[in-house]
Amino acid sequence: MTTTSLPLFILGQGTDPGSERGVDCPGELPPASDPELVDRARRAKQALGDRLFVLGHHYQRDEVIQFADVTGDSFKLAREAAARPSAEYIVFCGVHFMAESADILTSDAQKVVLPDLAAGCSMADMATFNQVEEAWEALEDAGIADVTVPITYMNSSADIKAFCGRHGGAVCTSSNARRALEWAFGQGEKVLFLPDQHLGRNTAVLEMGMSLDDCVVYNPHRPPAPEALRDAKMILWKGHCSVHGRFTAQCVDDVRARIPGVNVLVHPECRHDVVTKADFVGSTEYIIKKLEAAPAGSSWAVGTELNLVKRLAGMFPDKNVTFLDRTVCYCSTMNRIDLPHLVWALESLAAGQVVNQITVDADTAHWARVALDRMLTLI
Repeated sequence: MTTTSLPLFILGQGTDPGSERGVDCPGELPPASDPELVDRARRAKQALGDRLFVLGHHYQRDEVIQFADVTGDSFKLAREAAARPSAEYIVFCGVHFMAESADILTSDAQKVVLPDLAAGCSMADMATFNQVEEAWEALEDAGIADVTVPITYMNSSADIKAFCGRHGGAVCTSSNARRALEWAFGQGEKVLFLPDQHLGRNTAVLEMGMSLDDCVVYNPHRPPAPEALRDAKMILWKGHCSVHGRFTAQCVDDVRARIPGVNVLVHPECRHDVVTKADFVGSTEYIIKKLEAAPAGSSWAVGTELNLVKRLAGMFPDKNVTFLDRTVCYCSTMNRIDLPHLVWALESLAAGQVVNQITVDADTAHWARVALDRMLTLI
């Protein structure tokens, strides 16, 4: 995660890539090292034509997102890929687990490419298959595995999705987490929620009326006692988003003191005390729609990844949009997909060479698809 301590900045009201204010914005990413890269990307994309479909996650750099055929969150993009069966190549500008989901949902004839294989996700990496298998054994030893339904957030590896599929569970997104939990509690008495403890806790307590006492955190390095597992309704994996986890309750207090009448809008991956202090909480798509519908002149402090916050400020210049924290923090793994990597991937494909293809083995793909299909019924 890349962070820099910088003064508070407010975007909007005239901020655009060509304005002096936009250029001086703290945390501005440097321009592409080669000014010809944009033209090279365009030429390669044009040469590939309908054989290529480029997906761009909301947290990507502007220099990359400009070449996306579709932008969205991870699940929307995976579904968009599946809806383009004629596209031979799916270039996913995002992170590894997203490309895995795209491979699972697309046909065998399609090839999913991740421009930089180092673009992972720290949250997804916090729950490994072996750790989750050991946790399930602990639930069996506690006598509760048969009444526990595993639910994994979309931000998880293919093998964790497959684990949930094998054990009668499902995948969820930040927008349908409540429906997924309601479904799960209709199947059993408890939920093992992977890998983001904050989304699980916030959904259970703030949307479903549970108490914090109904939740226990499962630390794979120091598992809770069997009686704690038996007493809990929500067993929350000890994982979090390294970007959203940086926001604190003090950030909310500070921005309210600085900006009278500010609306605090945060993602449910934020900590519980941040979410309880916010005015509005929702998924990435919810955040975008909320700002789109906001009245002109209104002020908003947004708690999500900085690339998206900056982009929203440019989209809605009639509103004052600010990053919730004083510390600028991009998602370092998302930012690994830069223009040089994208150009290399596109030019390689145009030359007939498939690079950085993401494939999921057949058994894992089958059970992950089972969990994803269960989620589709909850959308």
